[in-house]
Amino acid sequence: MDNWYEDDNFWEVLAPRLFGEKQLDETKQEVDQIISLLEIPLRSKILDLCCGQGRHSLELASKGFIITGVDRTLKYLEKAKSDANAKNLSVEFILDDMRHFKRLNYFDAVIIMYTSFGYFSNPIDNMQVLHNAYNSLKENGSLLIDLMGKEIVARIFSVRDCYELNGTTYIEERKVTNNWNWIENRWIMIKDNIKQEFRLSHWLYSANELSIMLNDAGFSFVKILGNLRGAPYNHTAQRLIALARK
Repeated sequence: MDNWYEDDNFWEVLAPRLFGEKQLDETKQEVDQIISLLEIPLRSKILDLCCGQGRHSLELASKGFIITGVDRTLKYLEKAKSDANAKNLSVEFILDDMRHFKRLNYFDAVIIMYTSFGYFSNPIDNMQVLHNAYNSLKENGSLLIDLMGKEIVARIFSVRDCYELNGTTYIEERKVTNNWNWIENRWIMIKDNIKQEFRLSHWLYSANELSIMLNDAGFSFVKILGNLRGAPYNHTAQRLIALARK
């Protein structure tokens, strides 16, 4: 499938890999760091774009924020809603495409976590996501994007990795194309002698490239950080964290 992100089977089968114990264990700390970076008061309205199963949405809601989570995978939203009900949390979850969803001048902050930006091969679509985020923010609202920057990928690049997680063997193969602007991935899962293979690809952005895109989308202030703790984006950076203000 060319548009791999529209394959529901991909998201459902790989859910244990994307939302495993490691990711869940890191959620509380990540949310504390997000709140610190955004510098917003309780009861602020936050849009969790590409919220997945809602791990950040639920933790933010538990801390007193008003949360809207948007994702295109129904199974993920069903899980998020079930978990919210079990924890007696009020969270608005919406099934929609990030290229389409916007709510004009409504949110105090928008977050796009866990390399959920840059999926669309047409650059216009990715810019549309930024425009939607900008238009959905109140004046002085903030956008936070978390992804793996091009500089980091170049530093740690591995053509092939193999590991086991909860009884499943994962093989991940990578190829960089288009002058280091695009990465193609082949993921193989083997469990109980059953093999499944998926292909996914997305843009690679440098700090400078993402900053320019955010400025072009209308954001007046852009700061790039090397992790959610606020470290500088340098040769030791772990993530590319873009913080932009309307």
